[in-house]
Amino acid sequence: MPVADEAVQAPSSHPRPLPVAVLISGGGSNLQALIDARQAGELPVELRAVISNRADAYGLTRAARAGIATRVLSHKAFGSRAEYDRALAALLDELAPGLVVLAGFMRILTPKFVAGFRGRMFNIHPSLLPKYPGLHTHRRALEAGDSEHGATVHFVTEELDGGPPVLQARVPVLPGDDAERLAARVLEQEHRIYPLAVRWLATGRLWLDETGRPVLDGRPLSAPVQLADVIAHRP
Repeated sequence: MPVADEAVQAPSSHPRPLPVAVLISGGGSNLQALIDARQAGELPVELRAVISNRADAYGLTRAARAGIATRVLSHKAFGSRAEYDRALAALLDELAPGLVVLAGFMRILTPKFVAGFRGRMFNIHPSLLPKYPGLHTHRRALEAGDSEHGATVHFVTEELDGGPPVLQARVPVLPGDDAERLAARVLEQEHRIYPLAVRWLATGRLWLDETGRPVLDGRPLSAPVQLADVIAHRP
């Protein structure tokens, strides 16, 4: 795994299980991956609540079926992005999560909101960051003639899709691929790497240090871990 040389002391251990809040806007397939991992005993977290800015998000149904509390906080009820983020932050403060997971939450968060959850907020992005931040990543990868594509779990910072990357999964771009086929293969890998990254943080293996570097097993990451390397090093 790509790491720097020096070891770093871990922060205090997380309580078990780690309380997690998940923010969604749509179908919630990555939420389902977390639910499945939790139910399989592979994820030491308490999925404390699922919050959506859309009342019709199917992910709310997934959460309810799993017995997870749900909340709807519609952005349409607020006059500005800042007002919405203040209300969202207040709701999260009530829930007191150790980690906030963005799982298809289609809102650009304000810097003040993000700063309040520094080191405690993950996002998953459908590209091999720093390539293709923003939208339409699959189409852009195809238009660029890339030979591979993928997904990245990263800590959230004020820069859109620019926070420190932690874990990536790569998929080949195949002859005849269109954006839909490529997206489906990338999504399969998202469902593998998101629970893994959450588990690393929940078990105290992963954290963000005071300089903004992700640290895994006591060593700062010089580049995101690749899922293929994780699989290769499993006993």
